[in-house]
Amino acid sequence: MTQNIKRIGILTSGGDAPGMNAALRAVVLSAEAAGLEIIGFRHGFNGIYQQDYVRLEKADVLHIIQLGGTILKSARCKQLLQAGGAAQAADILHQLSIDALIVIGGDGSFRGCQAISAFYRGQIVGIPGTIDNDVDGTDFTIGFATALDTALDAIDKIRDTADAFERTFLVEVMGRHTGYLALAAGIAGGAEQIICPEYGDKVDLDDLLQDISQLKRDFGAGSYIIVMAETMYPAGAQALAAEITARSGTECRACVLGHLQRGGSPVGSDRILATKLGAFAIEQLLEGNAHMMMAGEQAGQAVLYPLVLTGDKKKQADPYLLKWQQQMLQQSEPQN
Repeated sequence: MTQNIKRIGILTSGGDAPGMNAALRAVVLSAEAAGLEIIGFRHGFNGIYQQDYVRLEKADVLHIIQLGGTILKSARCKQLLQAGGAAQAADILHQLSIDALIVIGGDGSFRGCQAISAFYRGQIVGIPGTIDNDVDGTDFTIGFATALDTALDAIDKIRDTADAFERTFLVEVMGRHTGYLALAAGIAGGAEQIICPEYGDKVDLDDLLQDISQLKRDFGAGSYIIVMAETMYPAGAQALAAEITARSGTECRACVLGHLQRGGSPVGSDRILATKLGAFAIEQLLEGNAHMMMAGEQAGQAVLYPLVLTGDKKKQADPYLLKWQQQMLQQSEPQN
């Protein structure tokens, strides 16, 4: 059933991800082709409360597909979490005659959608944009591929200097409480060790030191790279590197990639995914299928997935690669 949609609001929320602009471009181009008006709210959900918005047309987005960040800016929104905040946001959307709202972001942004939906009469649809790839219902999120490419480029360069000085390097990547990025970067970068939540919630320092020592015995002095997901060591990567140095006798340096992973021009696969999901979101809104759904991709196909289920954390990092990495480590350990 086609909905009577004339004016669509859109915002980018939470941590920025390369490809958000590409998704925004696809939404605007698809909407304009269908005769719809697109209103972009600046600084995430804050733009609704502050009524800080701009009408977006083809000329505004024509050449932004290659840009990192988001031209609409992003921010966390405290007001949405306050008592009455969701109802107030819905009222403003009604006053502005916004028939549907598209939110590009991660699971936190989608929780904001759920809060507003209790009071909002229009449709709400999410588009997954986060480098963490931790949103259920889609194989990949917009920004993950670019963040992986950025991390891999850093690891490759670190390998050069690690080899030159025969050092151990600890490379910390983002990912919050998941290991998607750490596992992918570690596998692709040929890391000797990967530390992520999927292998346990704590760093087993004794086991790690044993692996480093065994590699030295088997292959002599050389580089040893550990890729670690953030939050795995509460004292921080620098503190863990200092402990490894003190107990292994080999200098260990920490390299925290941090927000470097969020920046940069999106790689081709992120541009394509963003374009596909942005166009699909508009198509499904017009057909009346998208309310409280996320536009995702599974097995190469664009799909709709309930927003309320996107944060269930049922999605798993690749179990085959997790198993393979562990098997390779076990083969290097001394046999009794």
